[in-house]
Amino acid sequence: QVQLVESGGGLVQAGGSLRLSCAASGRTISRYTMGWFRQAPGKEREFVAAIRWNGGSTYYADSVKGRFTISRDNAKNTVYLQMNSLKPEDTAVYYCANGRTVVPDPTADASYDYWGQGTQVTVSS
Repeated sequence: QVQLVESGGGLVQAGGSLRLSCAASGRTISRYTMGWFRQAPGKEREFVAAIRWNGGSTYYADSVKGRFTISRDNAKNTVYLQMNSLKPEDTAVYYCANGRTVVPDPTADASYDYWGQGTQVTVSS
């Protein structure tokens, strides 16, 4: 059974940084696209960032481009999301997701078949 466990969330002031981690078990993620999504209160889940299996291609939502960086360590079966210059509008529950065998669109949540439980990120103004 595939499990994804996020960590690293918390409360931070605007302008601060956090680094989220997503540790996978039950599957070697090295062959899969991995993604981060977020859901703010009262809003739908939205794409944040994704990275192809070998790290060769990365994708970002316009709202986080230049501030967030996705990376992966396949040897540790872990994916990271470095978040800098955080804004109050970044407040959300952040979810890690494991892509399906074929991922034509890494920004679509339908491209992912396993999800973590989420970690809360709160940015105060």
